[in-house]
Amino acid sequence: MRQAGQEEKERVRDASDIVRVVGEHVSLKAKGREFMGLCPFHDDHDPSMHVVPSKQIFHCFVCGAGGDVFAFVQRFHHLEFREALEYLAQRANITLVPRTRGSAVESPAEAGPTRADLVWASGVAASFFQAILRHESHGRVAREAIAARGISPEMVEAFALGASPDRWDGLAATVRSKGLPTAAFVGAGLLRPRESDGSHYDGFRNRLMFPIHDQLGRVIAFGARKLNPEDEPKYLNSPESAIFEKSGTLYGLQLAARAIQSERVAVVTEGYTDTIACHQAGLSNVVATLGTALTSRHARVLRRLCDTVILLFDGDQAGMRAADRAVEVFFAEDLDVRIATLSSATDAKDPDELLKRPGGVEVLRRVLASARDLLEFRCARLAERVEGAGPAVASRRIGEELERLVEIGFNRLPMLRRRLITRRIAEVVGLDEATVWKSIPAGRSAAGGGTAGNADASAPVVAMPSARELALGCLLAFPDLWTTLTDRHREALDPATWEQPEQRAVVEALFDAASAGAGVELEAVRARLDDPGSQALATGWYMRVVAMTEGSAQRGAECLRDCVSRLVEEGSADVVRDRRSTGSVNRRSLPRPIRAV
Repeated sequence: MRQAGQEEKERVRDASDIVRVVGEHVSLKAKGREFMGLCPFHDDHDPSMHVVPSKQIFHCFVCGAGGDVFAFVQRFHHLEFREALEYLAQRANITLVPRTRGSAVESPAEAGPTRADLVWASGVAASFFQAILRHESHGRVAREAIAARGISPEMVEAFALGASPDRWDGLAATVRSKGLPTAAFVGAGLLRPRESDGSHYDGFRNRLMFPIHDQLGRVIAFGARKLNPEDEPKYLNSPESAIFEKSGTLYGLQLAARAIQSERVAVVTEGYTDTIACHQAGLSNVVATLGTALTSRHARVLRRLCDTVILLFDGDQAGMRAADRAVEVFFAEDLDVRIATLSSATDAKDPDELLKRPGGVEVLRRVLASARDLLEFRCARLAERVEGAGPAVASRRIGEELERLVEIGFNRLPMLRRRLITRRIAEVVGLDEATVWKSIPAGRSAAGGGTAGNADASAPVVAMPSARELALGCLLAFPDLWTTLTDRHREALDPATWEQPEQRAVVEALFDAASAGAGVELEAVRARLDDPGSQALATGWYMRVVAMTEGSAQRGAECLRDCVSRLVEEGSADVVRDRRSTGSVNRRSLPRPIRAV
C-alpha cells in the first residue's frame, strides 16, 4: 500500500506543473530560467518568491517558505496532505485509489470538527440549499426573488445559489435523518444548539443563500438575504470559523481569479448581486466584499493577482464614505488603485440596477474607464472640505489630512511617491510644495528614504544557514559530491545529531535516498517528504547554495569541503574518544549531537 501511495503521489506530482499551479494563485513573471512573484506567505511588497520549473519547486528568500507543488497547495489553502493530493488529482483528471480508513468527518467527537469536517459540512449544506431552491413549494419565494433580480439560470448554477426553507429544522432534520455528524454543522454555523434540550435548529431560515467559496471553489461559508420583508437583518453571514474569515475573503474570487490575472485588473463591488450582475453582463474580473469594509488582507489577496484594482462604489453618501475608507486601506499598497462611483448621471443606485437597463453595460464600462486614481480621488475630497473655508478652518483641515496620511503609511512610501503626493496636495490647496512637505508630521525624519519597495520589515527573515545546513544544501544541489564524503564526514552529518524534527526528517530522507541507490538529488529527497516544513527546509538549503555558488559545481565542492572540514575539526575529538570507548559507532545513534556552526 505504501508503494502504491508513493506511485500515486508521483503520478499526481508529474501531472501538476508547479509554474501553472502557483501561477493560478499568484501572478508570476519570467526571470531567466525561473519565475518570480509576490510571496503569499508574508506581506511581500518586492517579489521574493522564486519558482524553478526544472526542479518543480518554489522558495521565498525572505520568509523561507518552499517545497514542491503539494507543499504550496497545502500551505496556501491550509490543507492536509491528502486534501492537497485530492485537489491536484481532480485538477489533473486523475482518479485516486479510494481511502480504506474512515473519512475526516468520522473523527472522534472529543477531538472536535477539523477544517476538513467544516468544509465537508458546508458542501453538504450547499447541496441541501440548492435542492430546496429547486423544490416546487419550498423554493418558490426564492425563485421569484431571483427572477425579480434578473439573475439568469446560468448564474444561479455558476454561483451555486440556493434557499433555506421557512422552518426551524429543515437542515437539522436532514442531518438527523442521514445520521451525519452534527458537530461539523455546528462548527460551521449552520446549526445551533437549543439550551433547553440540547437539540439543534437551523442557523439560516427563509433566506436566499449565497455560498461563499475559497479560491479552490470549496464552500466555506454563506451569505443569506431575507425573503420576508419583515425579517431582520437584511443580510446574514456565517460566523467566522477555522475556514472562514470575512476580512480576507472576497465573494466570487473562485470564478474571477483567472480573468483578473488575464486582464491584470480587478473590480471590487459592494454586494453579492452586484458581482453576479457583472459576471452575467460579461465582466468576469469582478468580486465583492462580504458586507464589510475593505481590509489590508483583501489588498494583499488582490496584489498577488493583478496590477490594478478598481473600487466600484454606489453614488450615495454611504458609497462615498465607503470609498473614503477604502482609499485609506489601499493608500500604501503597491497597486494602481482607482475609484469609480455611480454618479447621479447614471441615475442608478448600484451596478445591479444599472445593468438591468438598456445600454447599462456600456454605461458601466464608461464608469470603470473613467475611474479616478486613488490620489486624485483623495485630493478631490480634500478640495471639497477646504473650498470656501476661512484660513483657520482650511489650515486645520489640511493639517488633519496630513496627519491622517502619515497614520495610513505616507512615511513608508518610496521618496518619489511621497514627493508626488506632496506636490499634488500643494496644487489642490494652493500652497507651495515646500510648505506642505514641512507640515507633514515626521516627514523630515523619514526624508532619507522609506521601507516600501523593499522586503516588508515585519516579514520573518530566514537566518543564514549553518555549516551543516550548507553542507546538506551542497549535496542537494550537486548530488555527485556525496561520493566525495568520507565516513567521518557522513558521521558529522548523521540524522541522529539533528535536534529539530523537521531538519532531522530532511537528513534522514537524504541518507535513505543514498542507501536506496536513488542518489541524493533534491527530487529524490523531496519525494520522501510529505511535511511542508521539511520540504521548505530542503528547498531553502538547495536554493541558498545555488545562489551562493551561482550553480558552479566547483564552487559547490569548495563550499562542501570547507563545511565538513569545520564540522570534523569541531567534533572529531569527541567522536574519536567515543569510538575508542564503545567500539563501532552506530550511525543512527551517535553519543552526542555535534554542535552546528
